[in-house]
Amino acid sequence: MLLRGSNGVGYTNYPDNYVKYFVKLAADSGIDVFRVFDSLNWVENMRLSMDAVLETGKILEASICYTGDILDPTRTKYSLKYYVKMAKELQKLGTHILELKDMAGLLKPAAAKILVKTIKEETGLPIHLHTHDTSGAGIATLLSASEAGVDIVDCAMDSFSGGTSQPCLGSLVESLKNTERVSSLNIEEIRDISNYWQSVRKLYMAFDDGVNFPASEVYLHEMPGGQFTNLLAQAKSLGLDNKWPEIAKTYADVNHIFGDIVKVTPSSKVVGDMALMMVAQGISKDQVEDPNSEIIFPESVIDMLKGNLGQPPGGFPLNIIKKALGSENYIKERPGSKIKEKKLLDVRKDVCSNLSLKEIDDEDFCSYLMYPKVFQDYLLHHSQFGPVRCLPTSVFFYGMENSQEISVEIDPGKTLEIRLQAVSEVNEEGDRKVFFELNGQPRIIRIPDQNISVSKIHQKPKADSNNPKHLAAPMPGAISSVAVKKGDSIKKGDVLLIIEAMKMETVLNAENDCKIKTIFISTGSQIDAKDLLIEFE
Repeated sequence: MLLRGSNGVGYTNYPDNYVKYFVKLAADSGIDVFRVFDSLNWVENMRLSMDAVLETGKILEASICYTGDILDPTRTKYSLKYYVKMAKELQKLGTHILELKDMAGLLKPAAAKILVKTIKEETGLPIHLHTHDTSGAGIATLLSASEAGVDIVDCAMDSFSGGTSQPCLGSLVESLKNTERVSSLNIEEIRDISNYWQSVRKLYMAFDDGVNFPASEVYLHEMPGGQFTNLLAQAKSLGLDNKWPEIAKTYADVNHIFGDIVKVTPSSKVVGDMALMMVAQGISKDQVEDPNSEIIFPESVIDMLKGNLGQPPGGFPLNIIKKALGSENYIKERPGSKIKEKKLLDVRKDVCSNLSLKEIDDEDFCSYLMYPKVFQDYLLHHSQFGPVRCLPTSVFFYGMENSQEISVEIDPGKTLEIRLQAVSEVNEEGDRKVFFELNGQPRIIRIPDQNISVSKIHQKPKADSNNPKHLAAPMPGAISSVAVKKGDSIKKGDVLLIIEAMKMETVLNAENDCKIKTIFISTGSQIDAKDLLIEFE
């Protein structure tokens, strides 16, 4: 499994005992190999998780995130010397395996051969290479690493490979045939398994909006594979998809503004937030760096520059820290060390009390510790809709067809036979009648047609882009919280509300002093891009 250092498997800092508890439970549940990394390559942020893994007796694989280009003489910050130094530091801390985590697919074939060979010679440890195929050069990089003696590489099954995923497993196995490093994997079995996953992938085609061709621009912006497609979707939701080349260039500019940092969740998300804000508002790199130009930085940028993600090599540029934070202090210590530990028994009792649970098992409790809001949403969803995880994937996403019959095992030995008979037309209230059989017994229920109710019955007002008194939704999502109420007088920079989208939270701040006239949303409201959120006096 992948473990984000002091962040566990979340995006924030936790009390140390939360992380230790999670690691122990994961080990007890069957995890044998823990791949530990930090989003800024700050070893201090990795120590806690590394020690916790070693205490379980499981295999520790400490990761070095790769960025830059060790063969480029102008990119001296992340040089071969830098990576060897970090490798030796992780070796001293007891790692069993060293991973080179090339999350953006920036490691070029020639550089891979030098990097793998040198680190193996300097440490003697097994080397595991993880790369993405965003540029299309992934197979060449793995073959070069193979020649240099790499021990483990990551690939994806053929039908899920390429693009921002990993290089193709079948192609690598074929490429190694009749060489010294021939694979023992059976190519016929790989094809059989890939054919299975190809049929599974079709069920998710509605969500399969990734990069469908090699993108050498990754060497410009250095986005990790997981973010590339997400940022494309965010740009579309903001109406900026036609400005993607500008977003890519601005992403690279933001990286240099922050001092050239490692970009992987959550640090990559911060760079993306800043880039989208700059493009949307027409702000240039020079304006951001100009001490006399006033800029309202995204909340995620403020949080990072305060030191809450840790420290990059050499720290963040002081001029940008001063501009973003003003006189506010920032920390250089490990962020998690500043959080007071809570007794897990007391927390468990509070969770049961607050969520009206008689008891909570260890795995659910750990889920709550890592993602408290997501876990509460899950409980609410389960209480409203039951164990929908038991439904076949196609039915869950797209619903049943008339006369279709399915068997659903909701508990061991308890199976429901469901047959859809018919669905009525929409009535004036936006509802449809659904006629079905449950274990042979006829049933009828009324349910709202979401498309009708949202688009025709409860259509939200849209903001007028030419009206400065209108605050528009910058993206689709859900309102996480509203910090103001009607009649409030607001100062420039004050928080107005928070939007949650794609597992990330976006804070909207007041651009000027103002007074709230009308609020059109509330906590939990689902919104689309350009919906009217607030009207000012």
